[in-house]
Amino acid sequence: MDGLIVGLDLCDAYTQMVCGQGEKSWTLPTVVCKKKDEDLWLVGEAAYASALAGDGVIVDKLVKLVKKDGTATIGGIKYGGMQLLSHFLQKVLELAREEYGTEMIKRLVISVARVDQRLLTCLQGCGEYLGVEERSLSVISHTESFMYYVLSQKREVWNNQIGMFDLSPDGLCYYEMKVQRGMRQTTVLAEREELEESFSLDILKTGAGAKLADRILFSCGSRLLQKKAFSSIFLTGKGFEETDWAREFMKLVCTRRRVYGENTLFAQGAAYRAVDLTREKTGYPYVCICEGRLDSSVTMKVLHKDQENQLVLAEAGESWHEAGKEVELILDQQDYLEFIITAMDPKKKKAVRLVLEGFPRRDGKTLKVLLKIGFLDERTMTVTVRDQGFGDFFPSTGASMRQEVML
Repeated sequence: MDGLIVGLDLCDAYTQMVCGQGEKSWTLPTVVCKKKDEDLWLVGEAAYASALAGDGVIVDKLVKLVKKDGTATIGGIKYGGMQLLSHFLQKVLELAREEYGTEMIKRLVISVARVDQRLLTCLQGCGEYLGVEERSLSVISHTESFMYYVLSQKREVWNNQIGMFDLSPDGLCYYEMKVQRGMRQTTVLAEREELEESFSLDILKTGAGAKLADRILFSCGSRLLQKKAFSSIFLTGKGFEETDWAREFMKLVCTRRRVYGENTLFAQGAAYRAVDLTREKTGYPYVCICEGRLDSSVTMKVLHKDQENQLVLAEAGESWHEAGKEVELILDQQDYLEFIITAMDPKKKKAVRLVLEGFPRRDGKTLKVLLKIGFLDERTMTVTVRDQGFGDFFPSTGASMRQEVML
Protein backbone atom coordinates (compact mmCIF):
# COMPACT_ATOMS: atom_id res chain seq x y z
CA MET A 1 0.00 0.00 0.00
CA ASP A 2 1.44 3.38 -1.03
CA GLY A 3 -0.50 5.33 1.59
CA LEU A 4 -3.93 5.65 3.15
CA ILE A 5 -6.76 7.60 1.55
CA VAL A 6 -8.96 8.88 4.37
CA GLY A 7 -12.28 10.69 4.57
CA LEU A 8 -13.12 12.09 8.00
CA ASP A 9 -16.34 13.72 9.21
CA LEU A 10 -15.57 15.98 12.19
CA CYS A 11 -18.48 17.12 14.36
CA ASP A 12 -18.80 18.18 18.01
CA ALA A 13 -20.91 15.16 18.91
CA TYR A 14 -19.07 12.38 17.07
CA THR A 15 -16.44 11.80 14.41
CA GLN A 16 -16.57 9.23 11.61
CA MET A 17 -13.71 7.98 9.46
CA VAL A 18 -13.70 5.99 6.23
CA CYS A 19 -10.70 4.60 4.38
CA GLY A 20 -10.66 4.32 0.59
CA GLN A 21 -14.09 3.86 -0.89
CA GLY A 22 -15.78 2.55 2.23
CA GLU A 23 -13.75 -0.60 2.93
CA LYS A 24 -13.57 0.21 6.64
CA SER A 25 -15.24 2.81 8.86
CA TRP A 26 -15.07 4.02 12.45
CA THR A 27 -17.48 6.10 14.56
CA LEU A 28 -16.49 7.54 17.94
CA PRO A 29 -17.48 10.44 20.21
CA THR A 30 -15.49 13.64 19.63
CA VAL A 31 -13.89 13.78 23.06
CA VAL A 32 -10.27 13.69 24.21
CA CYS A 33 -8.93 12.77 27.62
CA LYS A 34 -5.50 13.11 29.22
CA LYS A 35 -4.59 10.58 31.89
CA LYS A 36 -3.65 12.11 35.22
CA ASP A 37 0.09 12.11 35.90
CA GLU A 38 0.74 10.52 32.51
CA ASP A 39 1.49 11.84 29.04
CA LEU A 40 -1.20 9.59 27.59
CA TRP A 41 -4.17 10.76 25.53
CA LEU A 42 -7.37 8.80 24.95
CA VAL A 43 -10.32 9.46 22.64
CA GLY A 44 -13.89 8.30 22.16
CA GLU A 45 -15.34 5.69 24.52
CA ALA A 46 -11.91 5.06 26.09
CA ALA A 47 -11.80 8.73 27.07
CA TYR A 48 -15.23 8.49 28.70
CA ALA A 49 -14.18 5.34 30.59
CA SER A 50 -11.02 7.01 31.92
CA ALA A 51 -12.94 10.09 33.06
CA LEU A 52 -15.58 7.88 34.72
CA ALA A 53 -12.87 5.97 36.57
CA GLY A 54 -11.49 9.28 37.83
CA ASP A 55 -8.01 8.86 36.37
CA GLY A 56 -8.39 11.23 33.42
CA VAL A 57 -9.69 14.71 32.52
CA ILE A 58 -12.00 14.91 29.53
CA VAL A 59 -12.65 17.74 27.04
CA ASP A 60 -15.53 17.69 24.54
CA LYS A 61 -17.05 20.03 21.91
CA LEU A 62 -13.63 20.39 20.29
CA VAL A 63 -14.89 22.05 17.10
CA LYS A 64 -16.72 24.73 19.08
CA LEU A 65 -13.61 25.22 21.25
CA VAL A 66 -11.48 25.89 18.16
CA LYS A 67 -14.01 28.28 16.63
CA LYS A 68 -14.16 30.47 19.73
CA ASP A 69 -10.37 30.23 20.22
CA GLY A 70 -10.98 28.60 23.60
CA THR A 71 -8.69 26.77 26.00
CA ALA A 72 -8.96 23.98 28.57
CA THR A 73 -6.77 23.43 31.64
CA ILE A 74 -5.69 19.85 32.39
CA GLY A 75 -3.38 19.06 35.29
CA GLY A 76 -2.52 22.72 35.68
CA ILE A 77 -1.49 23.02 32.02
CA LYS A 78 -3.51 25.21 29.66
CA TYR A 79 -4.15 23.69 26.21
CA GLY A 80 -5.46 25.58 23.21
CA GLY A 81 -8.27 24.24 21.06
CA MET A 82 -5.85 23.44 18.23
CA GLN A 83 -3.61 21.38 20.55
CA LEU A 84 -6.54 19.36 21.86
CA LEU A 85 -7.98 18.80 18.40
CA SER A 86 -4.54 17.71 17.14
CA HIS A 87 -4.29 15.11 19.92
CA PHE A 88 -7.79 13.88 19.10
CA LEU A 89 -7.20 13.60 15.34
CA GLN A 90 -3.83 11.89 15.86
CA LYS A 91 -5.45 9.15 17.95
CA VAL A 92 -8.27 8.75 15.43
CA LEU A 93 -5.84 8.37 12.52
CA GLU A 94 -3.88 5.82 14.56
CA LEU A 95 -6.90 3.51 14.23
CA ALA A 96 -6.55 3.51 10.43
CA ARG A 97 -2.76 3.29 10.55
CA GLU A 98 -2.90 0.25 12.82
CA GLU A 99 -5.65 -1.39 10.77
CA TYR A 100 -3.71 -1.13 7.52
CA GLY A 101 -0.17 -1.35 8.90
CA THR A 102 1.14 1.87 7.38
CA GLU A 103 2.03 5.30 8.72
CA MET A 104 1.76 7.14 5.41
CA ILE A 105 -1.42 9.07 4.62
CA LYS A 106 -1.59 9.78 0.92
CA ARG A 107 -4.68 11.97 1.10
CA LEU A 108 -6.85 13.22 3.95
CA VAL A 109 -10.11 15.09 3.40
CA ILE A 110 -11.89 16.43 6.49
CA SER A 111 -15.57 17.30 6.25
CA VAL A 112 -17.10 19.84 8.66
CA ALA A 113 -20.58 21.34 8.89
CA ARG A 114 -19.32 24.69 7.62
CA VAL A 115 -15.82 25.79 6.62
CA ASP A 116 -14.90 29.04 8.35
CA GLN A 117 -11.48 30.70 8.36
CA ARG A 118 -10.57 29.95 11.99
CA LEU A 119 -11.45 26.25 11.77
CA LEU A 120 -9.77 25.95 8.38
CA THR A 121 -6.54 27.51 9.68
CA CYS A 122 -6.58 25.20 12.69
CA LEU A 123 -7.09 22.03 10.65
CA GLN A 124 -4.39 23.01 8.20
CA GLY A 125 -2.09 23.72 11.15
CA CYS A 126 -2.79 20.25 12.56
CA GLY A 127 -1.43 18.62 9.41
CA GLU A 128 2.27 18.66 10.39
CA TYR A 129 1.50 17.22 13.84
CA LEU A 130 -0.57 14.48 12.19
CA GLY A 131 2.18 13.60 9.74
CA VAL A 132 0.14 14.74 6.74
CA GLU A 133 1.72 17.01 4.13
CA GLU A 134 -0.04 20.34 3.62
CA ARG A 135 -0.80 19.57 -0.04
CA SER A 136 -2.34 16.22 0.99
CA LEU A 137 -4.90 17.69 3.42
CA SER A 138 -8.17 19.28 2.29
CA VAL A 139 -11.18 20.61 4.20
CA ILE A 140 -14.69 20.58 2.72
CA SER A 141 -18.21 21.32 3.94
CA HIS A 142 -20.91 18.77 4.70
CA THR A 143 -22.76 20.08 1.66
CA GLU A 144 -19.79 19.26 -0.57
CA SER A 145 -19.47 15.80 1.04
CA PHE A 146 -23.15 15.19 0.34
CA MET A 147 -22.61 16.20 -3.28
CA TYR A 148 -19.62 13.90 -3.81
CA TYR A 149 -21.39 10.99 -2.14
CA VAL A 150 -24.49 11.33 -4.32
CA LEU A 151 -22.50 11.81 -7.55
CA SER A 152 -20.62 8.61 -6.76
CA GLN A 153 -23.84 6.58 -6.90
CA LYS A 154 -25.56 5.22 -10.01
CA ARG A 155 -26.85 7.93 -12.32
CA GLU A 156 -30.52 7.01 -11.83
CA VAL A 157 -30.11 7.98 -8.16
CA TRP A 158 -29.48 11.63 -9.08
CA ASN A 159 -31.38 12.17 -12.35
CA ASN A 160 -33.71 14.71 -10.76
CA GLN A 161 -33.51 16.59 -7.48
CA ILE A 162 -32.09 14.85 -4.44
CA GLY A 163 -33.06 15.64 -0.87
CA MET A 164 -31.47 14.61 2.40
CA PHE A 165 -32.35 14.90 6.09
CA ASP A 166 -29.51 14.85 8.60
CA LEU A 167 -30.68 14.22 12.17
CA SER A 168 -27.74 14.33 14.57
CA PRO A 169 -27.01 15.45 18.14
CA ASP A 170 -25.80 18.72 16.57
CA GLY A 171 -29.23 19.47 15.06
CA LEU A 172 -31.58 18.83 12.14
CA CYS A 173 -30.50 19.89 8.65
CA TYR A 174 -31.99 19.53 5.19
CA TYR A 175 -29.89 19.27 2.03
CA GLU A 176 -30.99 19.54 -1.58
CA MET A 177 -29.07 18.92 -4.79
CA LYS A 178 -29.96 19.27 -8.46
CA VAL A 179 -28.10 18.73 -11.71
CA GLN A 180 -28.38 21.23 -14.57
CA ARG A 181 -27.24 19.86 -17.91
CA GLY A 182 -26.14 22.42 -20.49
CA MET A 183 -24.61 22.39 -23.94
CA ARG A 184 -21.08 23.02 -22.71
CA GLN A 185 -21.08 21.90 -19.10
CA THR A 186 -23.06 20.19 -16.38
CA THR A 187 -23.58 22.18 -13.22
CA VAL A 188 -24.34 20.60 -9.85
CA LEU A 189 -26.00 22.83 -7.24
CA ALA A 190 -26.29 21.80 -3.59
CA GLU A 191 -27.65 23.73 -0.60
CA ARG A 192 -27.97 23.21 3.14
CA GLU A 193 -30.61 24.55 5.52
CA GLU A 194 -30.47 24.35 9.31
CA LEU A 195 -34.04 23.69 10.37
CA GLU A 196 -35.50 25.66 13.28
CA GLU A 197 -37.66 22.65 14.17
CA SER A 198 -34.59 20.80 15.46
CA PHE A 199 -35.02 18.68 18.62
CA SER A 200 -32.82 16.77 21.05
CA LEU A 201 -32.39 13.08 20.28
CA ASP A 202 -33.08 12.36 23.95
CA ILE A 203 -36.82 12.78 23.34
CA LEU A 204 -36.72 9.57 21.27
CA LYS A 205 -36.24 7.60 24.50
CA THR A 206 -39.92 7.93 25.41
CA GLY A 207 -43.01 7.00 23.40
CA ALA A 208 -44.55 10.46 23.72
CA GLY A 209 -41.28 12.11 22.73
CA ALA A 210 -40.88 9.86 19.70
CA LYS A 211 -44.41 10.73 18.51
CA LEU A 212 -43.65 14.43 18.85
CA ALA A 213 -40.41 14.01 16.90
CA ASP A 214 -42.28 12.11 14.17
CA ARG A 215 -44.83 14.96 13.89
CA ILE A 216 -42.04 17.54 13.66
CA LEU A 217 -40.26 15.61 10.91
CA PHE A 218 -43.50 14.99 9.04
CA SER A 219 -44.25 18.73 9.09
CA CYS A 220 -40.74 19.54 7.80
CA GLY A 221 -40.95 16.88 5.11
CA SER A 222 -44.36 18.07 3.91
CA ARG A 223 -43.09 21.64 3.60
CA LEU A 224 -39.76 20.83 1.94
CA LEU A 225 -40.73 18.04 -0.44
CA GLN A 226 -44.09 19.23 -1.72
CA LYS A 227 -44.56 19.76 -5.48
CA LYS A 228 -41.01 18.64 -6.31
CA ALA A 229 -39.85 15.64 -8.31
CA PHE A 230 -37.12 13.78 -6.43
CA SER A 231 -34.97 10.96 -7.75
CA SER A 232 -34.14 9.94 -4.21
CA ILE A 233 -34.14 10.94 -0.56
CA PHE A 234 -31.24 10.21 1.78
CA LEU A 235 -31.38 9.91 5.55
CA THR A 236 -28.25 10.26 7.67
CA GLY A 237 -27.25 11.01 11.24
CA LYS A 238 -27.53 9.19 14.54
CA GLY A 239 -31.26 9.91 14.78
CA PHE A 240 -31.94 7.74 11.73
CA GLU A 241 -29.99 4.69 12.90
CA GLU A 242 -33.47 3.36 13.67
CA THR A 243 -36.59 4.63 11.91
CA ASP A 244 -39.37 2.68 13.66
CA TRP A 245 -40.21 5.78 15.71
CA ALA A 246 -40.77 7.94 12.57
CA ARG A 247 -43.63 6.03 10.92
CA GLU A 248 -45.57 8.99 9.49
CA PHE A 249 -42.40 10.70 8.27
CA MET A 250 -41.14 7.50 6.63
CA LYS A 251 -44.51 6.95 4.96
CA LEU A 252 -44.27 10.47 3.54
CA VAL A 253 -40.72 10.27 2.15
CA CYS A 254 -41.13 6.71 0.81
CA THR A 255 -44.14 7.59 -1.34
CA ARG A 256 -43.05 7.34 -5.02
CA ARG A 257 -39.40 7.95 -4.11
CA ARG A 258 -36.25 5.93 -3.54
CA VAL A 259 -35.09 6.33 0.06
CA TYR A 260 -31.61 5.45 1.27
CA GLY A 261 -30.17 5.41 4.77
CA GLU A 262 -26.42 5.92 5.21
CA ASN A 263 -25.05 6.93 8.60
CA THR A 264 -21.46 7.52 7.45
CA LEU A 265 -22.48 9.56 4.40
CA PHE A 266 -20.35 12.66 5.10
CA ALA A 267 -17.24 10.62 5.84
CA GLN A 268 -17.81 8.55 2.71
CA GLY A 269 -18.32 11.69 0.63
CA ALA A 270 -15.03 13.04 1.99
CA ALA A 271 -13.36 9.73 1.11
CA TYR A 272 -14.70 9.87 -2.47
CA ARG A 273 -13.28 13.38 -2.74
CA ALA A 274 -9.95 12.16 -1.36
CA VAL A 275 -9.80 9.36 -3.93
CA ASP A 276 -10.60 11.81 -6.72
CA LEU A 277 -7.79 14.12 -5.64
CA THR A 278 -5.29 11.31 -6.23
CA ARG A 279 -6.33 10.95 -9.88
CA GLU A 280 -4.68 12.71 -12.79
CA LYS A 281 -8.12 13.51 -14.21
CA THR A 282 -11.21 14.10 -12.08
CA GLY A 283 -14.04 11.60 -12.12
CA TYR A 284 -16.49 14.48 -11.53
CA PRO A 285 -16.27 16.71 -14.65
CA TYR A 286 -18.89 19.17 -13.41
CA VAL A 287 -19.05 22.74 -12.15
CA CYS A 288 -19.97 22.15 -8.51
CA ILE A 289 -21.64 25.00 -6.62
CA CYS A 290 -22.21 24.55 -2.91
CA GLU A 291 -21.24 25.82 0.53
CA GLY A 292 -17.47 26.17 0.50
CA ARG A 293 -17.28 26.91 -3.25
CA LEU A 294 -17.68 30.11 -5.24
CA ASP A 295 -20.96 30.63 -7.08
CA SER A 296 -19.57 33.46 -9.25
CA SER A 297 -16.64 33.98 -11.61
CA VAL A 298 -14.42 37.07 -11.37
CA THR A 299 -12.72 38.46 -14.50
CA MET A 300 -11.08 41.64 -15.80
CA LYS A 301 -10.81 43.08 -19.29
CA VAL A 302 -7.13 43.43 -20.23
CA LEU A 303 -5.08 44.13 -23.35
CA HIS A 304 -2.50 41.50 -24.22
CA LYS A 305 -0.47 41.91 -27.41
CA ASP A 306 -2.98 44.56 -28.53
CA GLN A 307 -5.84 42.07 -28.18
CA GLU A 308 -8.64 42.51 -25.64
CA ASN A 309 -8.94 39.44 -23.40
CA GLN A 310 -10.80 38.35 -20.30
CA LEU A 311 -8.35 37.67 -17.47
CA VAL A 312 -9.92 35.05 -15.18
CA LEU A 313 -9.14 35.75 -11.53
CA ALA A 314 -11.49 33.17 -9.99
CA GLU A 315 -13.97 30.67 -11.41
CA ALA A 316 -17.36 29.54 -10.17
CA GLY A 317 -17.00 26.11 -8.58
CA GLU A 318 -13.57 26.72 -7.03
CA SER A 319 -13.14 26.25 -3.28
CA TRP A 320 -13.07 29.76 -1.84
CA HIS A 321 -10.09 28.99 0.37
CA GLU A 322 -8.09 27.67 -2.59
CA ALA A 323 -9.17 30.29 -5.14
CA GLY A 324 -7.29 33.49 -5.89
CA LYS A 325 -4.62 34.91 -8.12
CA GLU A 326 -1.61 37.22 -8.14
CA VAL A 327 -0.87 39.20 -11.31
CA GLU A 328 1.10 42.26 -12.36
CA LEU A 329 -0.76 44.89 -14.36
CA ILE A 330 0.41 48.01 -16.21
CA LEU A 331 -2.23 50.74 -16.14
CA ASP A 332 -2.66 53.09 -19.09
CA GLN A 333 -3.76 56.49 -17.72
CA GLN A 334 -6.24 54.74 -15.46
CA ASP A 335 -6.76 55.30 -11.74
CA TYR A 336 -9.09 52.37 -11.11
CA LEU A 337 -9.48 48.60 -11.50
CA GLU A 338 -12.74 47.10 -12.73
CA PHE A 339 -13.87 43.55 -11.98
CA ILE A 340 -16.65 41.69 -13.81
CA ILE A 341 -18.55 39.38 -11.44
CA THR A 342 -20.68 36.78 -13.22
CA ALA A 343 -23.07 34.63 -11.21
CA MET A 344 -24.61 31.37 -12.43
CA ASP A 345 -27.58 33.47 -13.50
CA PRO A 346 -26.14 35.68 -16.32
CA LYS A 347 -28.75 38.34 -15.53
CA LYS A 348 -26.92 39.01 -12.26
CA LYS A 349 -23.66 39.95 -13.98
CA LYS A 350 -22.20 43.16 -12.54
CA ALA A 351 -19.12 45.39 -12.71
CA VAL A 352 -17.32 46.59 -9.59
CA ARG A 353 -14.88 49.48 -9.90
CA LEU A 354 -12.19 50.18 -7.28
CA VAL A 355 -10.55 53.61 -7.36
CA LEU A 356 -6.82 53.52 -6.60
CA GLU A 357 -6.67 56.28 -4.02
CA GLY A 358 -3.19 57.48 -3.09
CA PHE A 359 -1.48 55.85 -6.07
CA PRO A 360 0.84 57.95 -8.29
CA ARG A 361 -0.37 59.19 -11.68
CA ARG A 362 2.11 58.46 -14.45
CA ASP A 363 1.93 58.78 -18.22
CA GLY A 364 3.22 56.40 -20.86
CA LYS A 365 2.13 53.13 -19.31
CA THR A 366 4.60 53.38 -16.44
CA LEU A 367 2.31 52.59 -13.52
CA LYS A 368 2.78 48.93 -12.65
CA VAL A 369 0.82 47.36 -9.80
CA LEU A 370 0.67 43.95 -8.14
CA LEU A 371 -2.89 42.67 -7.79
CA LYS A 372 -3.71 39.89 -5.32
CA ILE A 373 -7.15 38.29 -5.14
CA GLY A 374 -8.27 36.10 -2.22
CA PHE A 375 -11.48 35.12 -0.41
CA LEU A 376 -12.72 35.17 3.18
CA ASP A 377 -15.72 32.98 2.33
CA GLU A 378 -17.98 32.13 -0.63
CA ARG A 379 -19.36 35.67 -0.81
CA THR A 380 -16.43 37.90 0.20
CA MET A 381 -13.45 38.64 -2.05
CA THR A 382 -10.35 40.49 -0.83
CA VAL A 383 -8.47 42.74 -3.26
CA THR A 384 -4.95 43.92 -2.45
CA VAL A 385 -3.11 46.33 -4.79
CA ARG A 386 0.47 47.57 -4.40
CA ASP A 387 2.56 50.00 -6.45
CA GLN A 388 5.48 48.05 -7.96
CA GLY A 389 7.34 51.03 -9.38
CA PHE A 390 8.69 50.88 -12.93
CA GLY A 391 12.27 49.71 -13.09
CA ASP A 392 14.96 52.31 -12.38
CA PHE A 393 12.83 55.09 -13.82
CA PHE A 394 10.13 55.18 -11.14
CA PRO A 395 10.84 53.53 -7.77
CA SER A 396 7.83 52.19 -5.89
CA THR A 397 6.06 54.80 -3.79
CA GLY A 398 4.91 52.11 -1.37
CA ALA A 399 1.27 52.98 -2.14
CA SER A 400 -1.11 50.09 -1.41
CA MET A 401 -4.73 49.39 -0.63
CA ARG A 402 -6.85 46.48 0.54
CA GLN A 403 -10.59 46.23 0.08
CA GLU A 404 -13.30 43.63 0.51
CA VAL A 405 -15.80 43.09 -2.30
CA MET A 406 -19.11 41.29 -1.89
CA LEU A 407 -19.79 38.97 -4.81
